Amino acid sequence: MEAILVECVQNSLRHFMYRNAIFMCERLCAGFPSEVNLQLLAGCYLHNNQAYCAYHILKGTQMPQSRYLFAISCFRMDLLKEAEAALCNANEPGAEVPNGAAGHYLLGLIYRYTDRKRGSIHHFKQALSIDPLLWSAYEELCALGSAEEAAAVFDEAAAICIHKQYLHNGVAPPNALMSCEDQSLNFARCSTDDVSTKQLKQMVGNNTRDLAGSYHGSTASSQVASQALNGGSAHLSLYNTPSPIATQLSGAAPPLPCRNLLPNGPNLSAFGADSAQRSTVNPTIQAPRRKFVDEGKLRKISGRLFSDSGPRRSTRLAGDAGANASTNATSVSGNGTSNSSKYLGSSKLSAVALRAVTVRKGQSWANENSDEGDKRSLDQEGASMPVAGSVLTNTRVLMGTAEVLGLLRLFGEAYRLSCLYRCQDALDVYSRLPHKHYNTGWVLSQVGKAYFELVDYMEADQAFNLARRTTPYSLEGMDIYSTVLYHLKEDMKLSYLAQELIATDRLAPQSWCALGNCYSLQKDHETALKNFQRAVQLDSKFSYAHTLCGHEYVSLEDFEHGIKSYQTALRIDARHYNAWYGLGMVYLRQEKFEFSEHHFRMAFKINPCSSVIMSYLGTALHALKRSEEALMIMEKAILADRKNPVPVYQKANILMSLEKLDKALEVLEELKEYAPQESSVYALMGKIYKSQNMHSQAMLHFGLALDLKPSATDVATIKAAIEKLHVPDEIEESL
Repeated sequence: MEAILVECVQNSLRHFMYRNAIFMCERLCAGFPSEVNLQLLAGCYLHNNQAYCAYHILKGTQMPQSRYLFAISCFRMDLLKEAEAALCNANEPGAEVPNGAAGHYLLGLIYRYTDRKRGSIHHFKQALSIDPLLWSAYEELCALGSAEEAAAVFDEAAAICIHKQYLHNGVAPPNALMSCEDQSLNFARCSTDDVSTKQLKQMVGNNTRDLAGSYHGSTASSQVASQALNGGSAHLSLYNTPSPIATQLSGAAPPLPCRNLLPNGPNLSAFGADSAQRSTVNPTIQAPRRKFVDEGKLRKISGRLFSDSGPRRSTRLAGDAGANASTNATSVSGNGTSNSSKYLGSSKLSAVALRAVTVRKGQSWANENSDEGDKRSLDQEGASMPVAGSVLTNTRVLMGTAEVLGLLRLFGEAYRLSCLYRCQDALDVYSRLPHKHYNTGWVLSQVGKAYFELVDYMEADQAFNLARRTTPYSLEGMDIYSTVLYHLKEDMKLSYLAQELIATDRLAPQSWCALGNCYSLQKDHETALKNFQRAVQLDSKFSYAHTLCGHEYVSLEDFEHGIKSYQTALRIDARHYNAWYGLGMVYLRQEKFEFSEHHFRMAFKINPCSSVIMSYLGTALHALKRSEEALMIMEKAILADRKNPVPVYQKANILMSLEKLDKALEVLEELKEYAPQESSVYALMGKIYKSQNMHSQAMLHFGLALDLKPSATDVATIKAAIEKLHVPDEIEESL
């Protein structure tokens, strides 16, 4: 009877019939009380999102699996101290963590949320060393800014570890009809003694080169592959943000997908689902959501510049971008040939859309034929083990391991570079992914986020739009997509996106962030704040929602609550530089310039490539009378993004304060070409001409500033300057 009830419960779980599983498992525990059966009941409740039930069922249990499930229950209930105590037995300090890699991963999350970064990093690295395919652990290391290069993580040692898991320890096939005796016989045949470490290393290395350099079915040199995995071109400047127009001019076709070594081979991810040797992370663990840039949520400083909506909204100065196409950096591959863009056509992502529907004729048939030949030859090599209808050989496992690790190296390096805000380098690595992996929702969302960080909102929009078409059910990155549409002032598209997301999942924080951005674009900051607060209620660890709350509080002049929201975001994620930036803006508006400089500098330390952060750091330094230092940081900001008018304007302001009036005018004359509709530029020019007693020129530029319909505050300032046009500056200052 016990075996029948267990099978019934497991069958219900497989078919997502959780209520039936809970009912039958309660009968099981009543008739056959044991801790193992209690574990099964707790698992049923966890699947049904009832962590509190699992918590009470498992409290006080001692078996390792019971402690692990109890820790998951505590984690989901935010009882982090109890979760840690369950995983780390106080009576046995050196005891092994339950569930191996999954246990270390859960401990890493607990340490992260209790602000113990060093311990968190240690446990994530331990999880990866036990299970190199535990991608979530590498993601967390990237988010903490402490990940090693992907080539060093998914290396030969990882390949040996995976190979041992699948062959040396044996993998139970998901075939209920196979007896234990049959499985033991098959496992006995799968010895790894005939596989040398040298052979494994060679196959891993060769496969990495295939994935990194095989764009047209041929293998590129190892130099190109290694360069791709180590940050892209050495010619890319740290501060150079490419022009969206210049890269569109490239005639480079998108890379073709790499040839799959085993297109019809076994799906290794299906193996080991029930293996005690290879731990997997329980799906009930929710990894923390990523924070991403919200540079467009910039606020005006005392109404001096771009008063409508902050420095980086929808205006990308596209009309003048062509004139600067020659300044755009291009990545150069290892053999010296230009590889500036993988896109083709009027938009870089227009070609990406074509990639999703293009059928490569000729090559695919040739590959299939060659793979069939490979398959026949592989089936005759080494020991074999029938798994799920396929023949798993040592050589197959070797090749599959090499292929998986080669893929993870590309994914890992691209994601690591994104978390370090080396976004152009990350895009270069993403472009080297095989065709079928590139055109997935997760990758396209990451591409959109990278363009968003580069303040290239048009390309970000197209990337996210393609991600939505590819996986309309996924909410990955949709909070960032809504912010992209906010900056582009696409109110109709933003409204439609918010409605779609709410209809898809009302309990996802991304849905309410999109709705909040929709109201914020309409200047309804109170309603926007309520929606962002709803996102926080749904996921208290969602740092981006806390930051958005802070932005809305600041818009409502509630600086106290704004500061609290930013600080909460930083407690969740100390590398969430948007919150550091938000605090810097608050203190700048309050004229607490020392505090402002500190917080801008912290944001700059995390993201040293942001032109916007550098601009406001320079503004704070200028306010502290450190004008020469401010001028240097403004020069860096201009180099970081030549399309950003803010540092150019602030540079002119600083030059004026240093009484270098002619240089200031030169800078402003150049800025007029990029931002001809900005009244602040003409107003500052009028002020400089007034200082030089060139009253007619001053009057002309003050008039031009008024014609551009600035904000009410700026209008009052300009009219006051016109009234005092003939009053000398010395007398005006004394007044």
